[in-house]
Amino acid sequence: MKYIVIALMLSIAALPVSPVSAQQFAMSITPPLLEITIKPGKSVLIAYTVSNVGDPAIMSADVRPFKPTGILGSLIQSDTFEGPIRFNLDNSNIGLGKPFFLKSKEGQQLLLKIRVPEGTPEGDYYYTFYVQNETGRPLEGVTASLNQARIGGNILVTVTNSGTLETRGNIGTFTVFPTLKLGLKAALFESTDPVPVQLILQNTGRNFIKPEGIITLQGGFGEKANFTLVPQNILAKSSRLAVASTSGSLVRFKEPTTLVLSGFYVGKYTLTADVIFSGSQKPVQATLTFYALPFKLLLASGVALAIGLVIIAQFKRKDDDTSDLP
Repeated sequence: MKYIVIALMLSIAALPVSPVSAQQFAMSITPPLLEITIKPGKSVLIAYTVSNVGDPAIMSADVRPFKPTGILGSLIQSDTFEGPIRFNLDNSNIGLGKPFFLKSKEGQQLLLKIRVPEGTPEGDYYYTFYVQNETGRPLEGVTASLNQARIGGNILVTVTNSGTLETRGNIGTFTVFPTLKLGLKAALFESTDPVPVQLILQNTGRNFIKPEGIITLQGGFGEKANFTLVPQNILAKSSRLAVASTSGSLVRFKEPTTLVLSGFYVGKYTLTADVIFSGSQKPVQATLTFYALPFKLLLASGVALAIGLVIIAQFKRKDDDTSDLP
C-alpha cells in the first residue's frame, strides 16, 4: 500500500502545471472628456481609443448617465440607462454591452455614435462612456479577477435649437475659517497661522459653465497678492468648490478649501473674489475681511518681560541688602 501511495504522489508531481497569476487591470481611454453642443435630429460619431497596458482581458463597453453630487466635483452614476440621448457603437464586430477580447499592450478603437432624436428638450444631458473587465470569464493561464474594474470618459451633451446657451452663475459661499474662537463677529487669526479660504460657485443656469476668476488679497500696509482660479466645469443646477492655482500651505483642514494663505500677517486684510461665469454676464464680486495679530510673539515678549523684571527686582533687593551692612 505504501508503494501505491508513493507512486500516486510521483504521478501527480509529474503532471504538467500551467503557470497561473492574478489578473492585472490597467486600461486607459481617450478622450477622457467630451463636450458636445448639438441640435435635435442630429448625430455625431466619436472615435474613442481604449489601450490595455495590463494583462489580456475580456472587456465590454457601455454608457450610463450620471448626476453631480456635493461640491467637490463628485458624480453619481446610474445603474440603468435613462434619458433621451441615443448611443450605439459603429464597429462592425463590437456592440455596447457585448464582450470583446483585448490583448496586452494593444489598443482598440471604439466608434461611438451619439444621436439626439427630434423633439428632445433643450438642456444638458450627462453620460459616461466606459469599459470594464468581465468577471467570471477566465482566460487560459490567468485567474479571473473577482472584482470588476471600470474606466470611462464623461460626455457633456448640450441640446439647443438656436445655439443660445443659458449660462448663469453666482457666488454661493466666500469665507475664511478663523483659528481663534473668541466669540467675535470678525475673523481673527494668529499672525503665523495659515488662513484657509473657501469659495463655492453656483451654476444657476441649465447649461454647464466653466467660470474664470481671481482672488485678491490686500493688506493695510500696501501688501497685495493675486490668486487665479483654475477653470473647471460646473454642471447645471449644481455647486462646486473653486480651486486656486497656487496656495501657500499644504495643511489639511476639516472644511474643503479653495486657497490656504501662509506667511506672517499683521493687521486688517481684505479678500476680494471676482468671478466671470459667462461672456454675457457681468463679473460677480464678493468681499470679506479678516484680522491677524501676533499673539504668540506678544505672549513670548510678555513672559520675557516678566522674567526680566523679576531678575532686576532680585538684583535690586540684593544691592539694598549689601548697602545696609555696617
